[in-house]
Amino acid sequence: MKLGFGLYRHMLNEAHYKFAKQCGATHLVVHMVDYFGNADNDKSNANQPVGGNRGWGKAGNGRLWSLDELLKIKKDIHNHGLDWFAIENFDPSIWHDILLNGPKKEQQIKLVKEQIRIVGKAGIPVFGYNFSLAGVCSRVEKPFARGGAASVGMEGSVDETPIPNGMVWNMIYDENAPKGTLPKIDHDELWKRLQFFLDEILPVAEEAGVKLAAHPDDPPLPYVRDTPRLVYQPEMYQKLIDMRPSPSNALEFCLGSIAEMTEGDVYKATEKYSKQDKIAYIHFRNIKGKVPDYKEVFVDEGDIDMLKILKILKRNNFDGILIPDHTPQMTCDAPWYAGMAYAMGYMKALISMVKSEY
Repeated sequence: MKLGFGLYRHMLNEAHYKFAKQCGATHLVVHMVDYFGNADNDKSNANQPVGGNRGWGKAGNGRLWSLDELLKIKKDIHNHGLDWFAIENFDPSIWHDILLNGPKKEQQIKLVKEQIRIVGKAGIPVFGYNFSLAGVCSRVEKPFARGGAASVGMEGSVDETPIPNGMVWNMIYDENAPKGTLPKIDHDELWKRLQFFLDEILPVAEEAGVKLAAHPDDPPLPYVRDTPRLVYQPEMYQKLIDMRPSPSNALEFCLGSIAEMTEGDVYKATEKYSKQDKIAYIHFRNIKGKVPDYKEVFVDEGDIDMLKILKILKRNNFDGILIPDHTPQMTCDAPWYAGMAYAMGYMKALISMVKSEY
């Protein structure tokens, strides 16, 4: 097992690369999408965005990330002794109508295919994605973690605000969209849209040598913002895998999201999917509670026995990447750095323990 960091796009610089290396990371998972267009989302402390029902801000301009652009970033990463392991999330500007079954669906599936080919040519082995209309929402930021550290969670209420036209996956892709909200659909319709996506993309991903890694819903509820969700219970991951069997059909395994689910068991889910060798990489974070009332906390204070998780992974020969994903912000001059350093030190110690036992 290897340690990695997840970096937002505005963090792709020498300071963050050096910090990752100094913490013991060997790999990076990069968010190429800029989620911080909304003024509520502060780039200065690098905390995860919340956004509220106004979303995270504007999506991109429909332009693909070019091979030259990716290779330049990869070279900078490599020059700091790190490997670029994954990109996390497509920009909504190139796949909004795939999610919405809109008129540009066929045009956009070609764009996504080309993006996957470019990522393969750049030698980046994994592309994470979240097939969701509402994206990450319904959360609040409060001092939920130990000692009053700022974190995110839910407090029993779910955002039922309909999504306005021109927004999907918590980002605005069309500022001039006609007034109104997204039409209501059921779960079957959303799964049909996913089937189209997997059938079209997986053959291209296989050829490009790229694994697609599906994130579970965050928060894992059946409906958020009046839209259905796909993977809000652990068994639904199996449905996704079985829809289109492929070595490129893999999972972005978020321990926090899975532990928040109202059914199932995070340890059994870890056992099940690691034994199938379907986990591309892991969001190694801890929580307390279940949806719709849960809190994200420090990696050593939540409901999940993280050592037990690592023992399961080791037993099933998982040799992939673990990243903190995000963590509570510590009360100091560098909240993100302190929170991440704490998480990484704990993870590194646990991995050493597990390796010494096997």
